[in-house]
Amino acid sequence: MVFKRLLGSLGVGGPAVDTVLDPISAVPGGTLSGQVHLKGGNADFTIDHITLELIARVEAEHDHGESEGTVVFDRFTVGGNFRLSEGEHRSIPFAITLPWETPITELYGQPLGIVLGVRTELGVADAKDKGDLDPLTVRPLPAQEAVLEALGQLGFGFKSADLELGHIRGTGQQLPFYQEIELTPAPAYAHQVNEIEVTFLANPAGMEVVIEADKRGGLFSEGHDAVNRYTVSHADVPHRKWNAEVDGWIKQLVEHRASHGTHASHSAYAHSSPHTDKGHGGGHHGDGHGHRSGPGMGTVVAAGAAGLAVGVVGGMVAAEVVDEVGDFFEGDEDDSEEYED
Repeated sequence: MVFKRLLGSLGVGGPAVDTVLDPISAVPGGTLSGQVHLKGGNADFTIDHITLELIARVEAEHDHGESEGTVVFDRFTVGGNFRLSEGEHRSIPFAITLPWETPITELYGQPLGIVLGVRTELGVADAKDKGDLDPLTVRPLPAQEAVLEALGQLGFGFKSADLELGHIRGTGQQLPFYQEIELTPAPAYAHQVNEIEVTFLANPAGMEVVIEADKRGGLFSEGHDAVNRYTVSHADVPHRKWNAEVDGWIKQLVEHRASHGTHASHSAYAHSSPHTDKGHGGGHHGDGHGHRSGPGMGTVVAAGAAGLAVGVVGGMVAAEVVDEVGDFFEGDEDDSEEYED
């Protein structure tokens, strides 16, 4: 996705900046490339620095409810310390590496409702212009896609996705927020859980998969949350029987069995901003072999993201997702709180 906007907010006659991202979507831990186009103003200017900020719209829980805000989760200086002549056009190519925990925004080309952006800061004569803002599209890593694909083939349906401000205790989380992908239960588990939430915490070697189940209450018991964590190696992705393994994860979670560690109840992870400590139980390391087949979660997300019934294949984009991204990149982010990392 490319979004162009030429701005000159450093003053009348000042230089303008337009950042264009390459149209190929990136992956967590992968390379994001593009060019920063500059147009000189009505005089010569010294460009002190050109900095790209990665920003995300996140939700934060407070004692009095929830709020939305923006977080800058990485910064890269891609140029600077040069003279831009009057009326001069100059392009600065860049290639930056995304953090491994960068949230995914799409699956099989269908948006998940996550809002990320690249904001360009142009430093000129001790002034800073943070005007140019471009939407960032991130597709999943093979390991993330494998887990979501298996969940789709098992019958789980895409419900929503969001970014939560805070940290998950007991994990190697690096960013100040984490992504939750909410799924409706598969028919085989509908009598046991209301929904499950999946969080991926990727790193160079692999990723942690945190799964939380909102369990239904019984005749003589109240509903509660069960949480567990699993480790996946990037190298193991082609060699695991994902449907069987992920189904085993879910069974282990809802039946309160853990081969390594214990589960955490809902009371163990009270939310607080800006750094939530979300407690989680132990992990399990699978070692199955084989490969997956069929676009299970692709169909589910295509339907869910388009606001259609689960199981209907669609390439539409939900109107609410389009509106949210449009509002964000038209400047509505200034109306929300900005959280510090």
